[in-house]
Amino acid sequence: MGFQPEEFVVSEQKSAAPKSAQRVIKKYPNRRLYDTDTSTYITLAEVRQLVMANQQVVVRDAKTGEDLTRSILLQIILEEEAGGAPMFTEAVLANIIRFYGHAMQGFMGAYLEKNVQAFTDVQAKLAEQSQSVTPEMWAQFMSLQSPMLKGMMGNYVEQSQSMLTQMQEQMQKQTEQMLGAFGLKR
Repeated sequence: MGFQPEEFVVSEQKSAAPKSAQRVIKKYPNRRLYDTDTSTYITLAEVRQLVMANQQVVVRDAKTGEDLTRSILLQIILEEEAGGAPMFTEAVLANIIRFYGHAMQGFMGAYLEKNVQAFTDVQAKLAEQSQSVTPEMWAQFMSLQSPMLKGMMGNYVEQSQSMLTQMQEQMQKQTEQMLGAFGLKR
């Protein structure tokens, strides 16, 4: 029971300081999830709700402290994909699998992350600007005749192309370095 005093000290420090930006969820061996902010057990669906509410969530093994966040997020994605409206086609999933162990794996992760962030930024701008839009304005906006939509989508496409170009340049540099290491020049 020597572990409890350490938990008490940590709890004492937490209460003295303002709540952290991260919501800590502990996962117990019985697969139950414990929300340390609310001191209650929660479900995977409730973790999903926290993520949807833009809460910073970290999931830790209650016994070892190991970070299990990725595993839990992947589990949520798996449940969503198994539901009625999957986001990824089988072809996309197969292509993602093919990138594991491939020289492009690191670049692909960064490329997808930046693209999803750029898309999220566009979506947030649309939501922000749509609050004062009338139904007629919205109809015009959605018909792709709106300069604002074209501008935002153009910026998104430019960012995506720029990221792809950077990825290609990095791959070319790595290839040249690898060929140079073997005494081969292009």
